[in-house]
Amino acid sequence: MSDWESQYDDPDSDSVDSGDFDTLDDEPSDSRRSGRREQRDRHRSGKQRRRRVGRDRDRNRSGSSKSDRKRRKRKELSPEERALAEARRAASRKMGFLAHFVPYVSVIVFLLFVAGFRPAFITALAWGIGVACHYFFAVIAPGLRQRLVEGEVERRVSRDVVLERRALVDEHAQRLEQLSASIAHEIRNPITAAKSLVQQMGEDPASHENVEYASVALDELGRVEKSISHLLKYAREEDIQLRDVRVDEVVASALDTFGERIEKLGVLVTRDLPAGAHLNGDADKLRRVVINLVGNALDSFEDNPSGSAALDIETGENLAGTEVWLRVRDNGPGMDEERIGRIFTPFYTSKSRGTGLGLAISKKLVDAHGGSIEVHSEPGHGTEFVVTLPKDGGAEA
Repeated sequence: MSDWESQYDDPDSDSVDSGDFDTLDDEPSDSRRSGRREQRDRHRSGKQRRRRVGRDRDRNRSGSSKSDRKRRKRKELSPEERALAEARRAASRKMGFLAHFVPYVSVIVFLLFVAGFRPAFITALAWGIGVACHYFFAVIAPGLRQRLVEGEVERRVSRDVVLERRALVDEHAQRLEQLSASIAHEIRNPITAAKSLVQQMGEDPASHENVEYASVALDELGRVEKSISHLLKYAREEDIQLRDVRVDEVVASALDTFGERIEKLGVLVTRDLPAGAHLNGDADKLRRVVINLVGNALDSFEDNPSGSAALDIETGENLAGTEVWLRVRDNGPGMDEERIGRIFTPFYTSKSRGTGLGLAISKKLVDAHGGSIEVHSEPGHGTEFVVTLPKDGGAEA
């Protein structure tokens, strides 16, 4: 038997050291330790990465907050502070140029005495280009930029003002043409009719129809007089006499003038006039507004008779107690959008006997009190006017 065979056959052989088995037993524990070590390293690197991200985020936040504070501070500066800051920036630019110009002159003078004219001239020329650029961008350019900006802004503003003024002039001329045409139409037609009737009366002075002709001619001339009177009222600057006015009394006084007409037309008038509503205004002017609004409603009932004419008049105050409102609502034929947009235009009317100045005068009177007038209407669903007036007397403003 060979030696190596006897070694494996002998159980008491010491050829295999016990330390080899210890090494084999320790290999799994070493791998576990290395795995735990890798986990700890990954966990530590993750913490470090999160800390870096947090620091960067905080730095960005602090930087943005600082820039926001600087912007807010710049916006909050007064004109004097802004002028002072601009003066400091200009002084800093000039000092920076002097810090460049003084060494330039010193070096050129030094070269002139040491190296002669030619090197000093070449250096002065080459370096002088930079000095000249520095002077232009530091001293001249800011003022030049400011003047160019101001000139451009002034030019654009002047152009916009000219365009706006031209548009206003064109609009005013167009309105004046429309108003002139309306005035000519309102006055010419009655005068033409009266002239024709007078000519017929002259052709046959003994005719028994002359009395009727004279009556119609007088009616037409009265229409002209009425139109001119309304036109003068519309053109005249209203003198508002402010005093404490109770709105319910103004409305009641205006309705009293239509008592017989309301009864003749069979209009059901509903009043909701709280006694506490009052304001600082002109009672006579406000009464004219109510008369025009109620008169328009009655005219619509006359031109479009229906079986159940109803007129609702309400007054009240807003929740803050600073304004008084008046609502006049009827169940007449209503108006379409085109008519609503033109009802406040002078001499616009859809009535056979209207001058077209009642609502225009009403709007002017309401505006003189610092208030507003609105209209809501639909064909077949009646019309509603809402007048809103300030209680403290807007005409004083």
